[in-house]
Amino acid sequence: MKSLIPSEKIEKHIYLLRGQKVMLDRDLAELYRVPTKAFNQAVKRHKKRFPPDFMFRLSKAELELWRSQIVTSNPTAKMGLRRPPYAFTEHGILMLSSVLNSERAVQVNIEIMRSFVRLRQMMASHKDLARRLDALESKYDAKFRVVFDAIRELMEPPEHPRKSIGFQPKS
Repeated sequence: MKSLIPSEKIEKHIYLLRGQKVMLDRDLAELYRVPTKAFNQAVKRHKKRFPPDFMFRLSKAELELWRSQIVTSNPTAKMGLRRPPYAFTEHGILMLSSVLNSERAVQVNIEIMRSFVRLRQMMASHKDLARRLDALESKYDAKFRVVFDAIRELMEPPEHPRKSIGFQPKS
């Protein structure tokens, strides 16, 4: 069965905020093919279904972090926000299927959940790889320490935040 939306398209809209994987209202609205305003109105009509651990509004600092994560050549994409967007956790996205009653919404939610599962499996496999590397390192002598250290270094995410691209006015 062919996927309605490629998983790569979904995964590029999953961000890490407040220690959770989230998707933003505008990205979800785009996937569901509804205007963001209509999407948010539907969510507001069912506010009780979205406690803070399901959905939250980004703070100004989080908004800037999100803006630094997206790479776009169109400055209007960044400037079009009047207020910070809502972020939906995996549970909030699940709840959306009970709020948005279209066939597309159901199919999109299924694809999003599959993407979240794939990301969890990749993270688990990464941890499993680290455990296996530890076992190999303890089994073999110090001759291979350089190799193990190099592999570990490749597995670690960069420690410093990436510089933003584009013109930066002096303040």
